[in-house]
Amino acid sequence: MPKDPSIKKVLLIGSGPIIIGQAAEFDYAGAQACRSLREEGIEVVLINSNPATIMTDLEMADRVYVEPLSVEFVERIVAKERPDGIVATLGGQTGLNLATLVAEAGILERYNVRLLGTPLRAIRQAEDREEFRNLMREIGEPVPESWIITDESQLDEPLASNIWPLIVRPAYTLGGTGGGIAHNETELRTITKSGLALSMRHQVMIERYLVGWKEVEYEVMRDANDTAITVCNMENFDPMGVHTGDSIVIAPSQTLSDKEYQMLRTASLKIIRSLGIEGGCNVQLSLDPNSFSYYVIEVNPRVSRSSALASKATGYPIARVSAKIAIGMHLDEIENAVTRKTLACFEPALDYCVLKIPRWPFDKFVGADRRITTQMKATGEVMSIDRAFEPALMKAIRSLEVGIYGLANKAGNTLSDMQIEEAIRVPNDERLWAITEGFRRGMMVEEIQSLSNVDPWFLRKLQGLVNLETRLKTGGKALGNLVQILETDAAPSVETLQEQYGLVIRLLKEAKRMGFADRTIAEFAGVSEGKLRKLRKYLGIVPIYKMVDTCAAEFEAATPYYYSCYDTEDE
Repeated sequence: MPKDPSIKKVLLIGSGPIIIGQAAEFDYAGAQACRSLREEGIEVVLINSNPATIMTDLEMADRVYVEPLSVEFVERIVAKERPDGIVATLGGQTGLNLATLVAEAGILERYNVRLLGTPLRAIRQAEDREEFRNLMREIGEPVPESWIITDESQLDEPLASNIWPLIVRPAYTLGGTGGGIAHNETELRTITKSGLALSMRHQVMIERYLVGWKEVEYEVMRDANDTAITVCNMENFDPMGVHTGDSIVIAPSQTLSDKEYQMLRTASLKIIRSLGIEGGCNVQLSLDPNSFSYYVIEVNPRVSRSSALASKATGYPIARVSAKIAIGMHLDEIENAVTRKTLACFEPALDYCVLKIPRWPFDKFVGADRRITTQMKATGEVMSIDRAFEPALMKAIRSLEVGIYGLANKAGNTLSDMQIEEAIRVPNDERLWAITEGFRRGMMVEEIQSLSNVDPWFLRKLQGLVNLETRLKTGGKALGNLVQILETDAAPSVETLQEQYGLVIRLLKEAKRMGFADRTIAEFAGVSEGKLRKLRKYLGIVPIYKMVDTCAAEFEAATPYYYSCYDTEDE
């Protein structure tokens, strides 16, 4: 069905201030939605309390209100502008919560305004912990043992179960705000009190903590015609217990078998259909690494932080498509903006690896608790794309801009073996470097896996990078010799160098293919970064560029973007 002709003016609710757990990804979603709606001839009215965003640029919408995001101000704007509908699922948790309060205040009925896209019933079922749990049981999807708490006096039942540890999940909050993991009664009472205070509904869910289970996310899209697709699936490097915003995330999943992938995909599509969500949606699931058991953790009935990552990772503009679905369009009517040949009902295909690493503010707040749990602490993130996990990881590490260019943390060699083990066991912002330092000290994959519960596949990849680092240190002198030869007036040809130094040249090629920086390799060779780069280029070891086109090169892309890698075919 083409866009609803009765919708001529839309009020878009923004995400408000940039805070921990809600950063610029929602500005990106709102700006994309404004463009998407105006493409269809819709007049856009925007309310957002944050003037330091792209979406509040006067050219983004027809009317821009930089006002407090409150029921009172939304009613004033609705009374003045008389929009036909409100879009709330593109403004993060702030937009979603505000739309719920506006609906409950009777403003929609009073001014004959519709909530567009995902209906209020679906928002309530996804956000209210008790309603969501009951729905999952109705449709036969497994959820962990849990208790719904609205008052501290109700803690007797979970305490009587004697199940430890327990995880506390407040309703209607973002970034795990107010939640946490409790290992005893004192911790449970403290976290529950905080969660109840911070929940808009004064409600928390207490459930069994799935120690060591994998955390997997699916970005799902559905329209009013019940056409649903999975845009992207993502896997957390860290097991359950670390907020996905604080975890290293890999897309697509690397350690799932096809059976596991299809099982979780089917569950995600079943969930979005049962909720009746219209637009983008994020489904979080937990998978037992030793069986095919899984649990549904939660659903975000809106464009989320993960949606922004999935959009950039796949080239599929989730916010743009969600905005068009909100005004009545179906997936098979929305053009893919990248290929301009396929439609939005085509599931993206990835022939590369995308990796996200969070950026924490601990360099500014040196006295802060560096442990990471279910309550998000990251203030940003970096994303990298390459052909495989290892080079994507190395790119992302350099992009963090924390003065680290590889697998060695500055303080790593000053820690004792016991401190390294503790840093591996307790999730923290430096766990990645603690793991690689553990491998340097001879720890085995099985030992690190038992301490961290990180999947052995990831650990073997890190071990391989540490082994390559060792080989580079060993071959550093030969690389330095090559650099010196190139400095002479009569430098031999590349063919001659290949014959005489073939082994070390192959090592250099492998290091670049696996993502090692020129700076790191130059340190091992005892030469300057500039001289090492000159040698690399002389040998013809240069990056080529591959395309992000949403369809793994099955269709020609009209507006693709590219990533560099050390491969053969340049696109």
